[in-house]
Amino acid sequence: MVYQPHPESLDRLLIQVCRLHYARAYTLYESLGLYRGQPPVLSALWEREGLTHTELAHRLHVTPATMTRMLRRMEKAGFVERRPDPHDMRVSRVYLSSTGRSVQDAVDRVRRLLEEETFAGVGAEERALLARCFARMRQNLIRAVEDLE
Repeated sequence: MVYQPHPESLDRLLIQVCRLHYARAYTLYESLGLYRGQPPVLSALWEREGLTHTELAHRLHVTPATMTRMLRRMEKAGFVERRPDPHDMRVSRVYLSSTGRSVQDAVDRVRRLLEEETFAGVGAEERALLARCFARMRQNLIRAVEDLE
């Protein structure tokens, strides 16, 4: 009988890829003064400023409490500013600071580099298949999380 090693599960491979991607992204974004979770917040604001904490949390699939902590840190670092809503003083809206606007090109370069490094040697057809699979997995997990709420 020939010994055959147990193949790694897809789940284990996904976890390893996510951890390695996280570590690389952390290093690259840290050079810009950003933490890994902050570029998606900036991206949402580059698309549309003046969102509330709750709107940002919903768009990025995080809890409002997580978003509040992230915004506090980003505000302290000078990337965003929170202003009261002119129509409802109980609500604050988030806007980019000049620093938040100025890092857009650098963040885009980091994203491109990270994608190039991550998907080196992966052809166009494979990338298209991965995109469909990742999108489906994301929807599966969003549904699972929503079912818990």
